[in-house]
Amino acid sequence: MAVAPRAKPEDFFTDAEWAALTERSSWRGLWLVAHCWGVIGLAMAVGVLWPVTIPLAILVIGTRQLGLFILMHDGAHAVLHRNRKVNDWLAYWLCSSTLHAYRPYHLQHHRFVQQTEDPDLGLSAPFPITRDSLWRKVVRDLSGQTFVKQRFGHWREAFKARQPGQSVAALLSQELRKDGRFLIGNGIFLALFAAAGFWWVWVAMWLLPMMTWLPLISRIRNIAEHALVRQNESDPMRQARTTYASWLERVLVAPYWVNYHCEHHMFTSLPCWSLPKAHRLLQRKGIAARLETQPGYVRLMTLATAA
Repeated sequence: MAVAPRAKPEDFFTDAEWAALTERSSWRGLWLVAHCWGVIGLAMAVGVLWPVTIPLAILVIGTRQLGLFILMHDGAHAVLHRNRKVNDWLAYWLCSSTLHAYRPYHLQHHRFVQQTEDPDLGLSAPFPITRDSLWRKVVRDLSGQTFVKQRFGHWREAFKARQPGQSVAALLSQELRKDGRFLIGNGIFLALFAAAGFWWVWVAMWLLPMMTWLPLISRIRNIAEHALVRQNESDPMRQARTTYASWLERVLVAPYWVNYHCEHHMFTSLPCWSLPKAHRLLQRKGIAARLETQPGYVRLMTLATAA
């Protein structure tokens, strides 16, 4: 297997600059996780007080749900907290319980980024696509079809592949175990909200954003990061893309500096909060112009639908 060429930090930064960029923090990750949940809670509270704001709350909360995944991603790289045990606890219990399954998969993506063995290659390879194709995907995302397929599609596949003699009960038990944490966790919180007289808040401002806005912006994120990047690219500065994001895009599409994806691939030991600083240093050194970048998400989506 061909391992993707790597960037060497010493080719871009002084020892002092690299030490500052990679310094682990005992509080930044904690603050970002608290911030993410705080925004979700505040958006829910505002939606309860002024129901007219619920459509906006759905967008804000869906983006912070993506934010939780991004912070879990930092945990997968062991940069969310200085202490590894705390790092994994934060990422697993307060961000996403997919941490342990995601980590080996994601590290393989980094090792073979844009190479044939990259497990994420299928997300970027089809682009550019037609506008009609993109709109069909948008409709599936916003209507909840993508969520149902990704979360529960394994049920259909399991029944298709059911072996002769395998009981339906055994199959149901097997598939339920895969969704156990999700179903139990959401069931508990739904019960707690219902006990407080606000069952609809969990449905309208947690499950609904997860089923609609989150799949759409996750798709946009995947397109932004690697679509239209050449397969088997040998230049580490062009294996992923950085997309310059406006404040509105950071609020509704790209939280917690996820748009600095080129820098993340070049220097995987950087926590998310160091990525903007790394980009500024590269700009000062006249190097940023060599990175794969786009001026915004609208421009990027236009290029991705040029066919």
